[in-house]
Amino acid sequence: MKKLELHWQILIALILAVLFGIYLKNYVGYIAWMGEVFLRALKMIIIPLIFSSIVSGITNIGSAESIGRLGLKTIIYYISTSIFAILTGLVLVNILKPGVGADLNLSQTVDLDVNSDTLGQTLIKIIPDNIFLAMSSNGQMLSVIFFAMLFGFFITRIRSDYQGILTGFFNGVVEVMMKLTMFIIKFTPFGIFGLVAEKVSQQTDLVALMQSMGLYMCVVLFGLIIHSAVTLSLLVKVLGRTSPLQHFNAMRTPLITAFSTSSSSATLPLTIYAVENNSGVSKRISSFVLPLGATINMDGTALYECVAAMFIAQAYGIELSVVSQIIVVITALLASIGAAGIPMAGLVMITIVLTAVGLPLEGVGLILAVDRILDMFRTIVNVWSDTCGAVIIAKTEKEKLKIDL
Repeated sequence: MKKLELHWQILIALILAVLFGIYLKNYVGYIAWMGEVFLRALKMIIIPLIFSSIVSGITNIGSAESIGRLGLKTIIYYISTSIFAILTGLVLVNILKPGVGADLNLSQTVDLDVNSDTLGQTLIKIIPDNIFLAMSSNGQMLSVIFFAMLFGFFITRIRSDYQGILTGFFNGVVEVMMKLTMFIIKFTPFGIFGLVAEKVSQQTDLVALMQSMGLYMCVVLFGLIIHSAVTLSLLVKVLGRTSPLQHFNAMRTPLITAFSTSSSSATLPLTIYAVENNSGVSKRISSFVLPLGATINMDGTALYECVAAMFIAQAYGIELSVVSQIIVVITALLASIGAAGIPMAGLVMITIVLTAVGLPLEGVGLILAVDRILDMFRTIVNVWSDTCGAVIIAKTEKEKLKIDL
């Protein structure tokens, strides 16, 4: 009998986990450890994989001109798609107005550690004062990427014999990390079973939740679907000249994992593996574009922050002017760039958007109850956008892919 493919194993585990979480919630404690072990294993390899991938990618790119060209394409793509996502959410929330008539008594108490930096402070903190401390902190991934890019660039500026040794070393480290990733991937169904069963068991009254927050959830989900299925797919087909459907099929494993873990950073090892081996993007492109995307490209989060801010304004009966809505768009973009690729990071960053337009921070309590559910869906869009970017940029670099039209 042909071995069951991994994405089918994951889907079966997902379905069984939902059933287990609903009907056997008292026994979830016995299997929750599988999810925790799986997440810890993925997080264990994130920093060494990102660091070695970026250094290897830059040394293989070669000239400063090529690095600058690739970096410019990547940044333009990420900012453009985030703006498209925000505008999609803004149009939908203005048309459907999910916050009008919302029951403010449903608001939950929320205890968020809000310590938002200004844009200038964020840019300064990209330069780490201690790279080893930055590597041990979830919130300093941009610092790790910045140092890795500098390190890789200056490897190309040293003597050729040293350059060859270091380039070979980091290429070897990447190979080892990918082998380790492939090993961890084999346990994905067990990890997802433990993670999802625990999440489902924690939902006390899902039906009542859907009834009270249904329209708000529908606006967010509809926006995510439009952005991923229409906007990003069109970009892949038109700019990338590749098949969006084939690319989606190639990305099934990382996308399901993104849904289950709600973490684009934790999913990164699987994303790199799938983009290289299933879609055919070269290591030169994937090792540069994807780690950067997992840190700064959060299309789903950007869309959610815009919709959430407008929903809170509507719920409190606050009319936002055109100028205020433009500020929402800009701050949602900046907040999504600064959001960490970890579960519920967007919930913390929404406070930046609310503060920018003078909305009450306690409004976060309105969306808190359904945030964990929506977080799973917006993480899929975050990861999908990263992979689409890798494909499009690879095609602009004249690469031939497995999913070409």
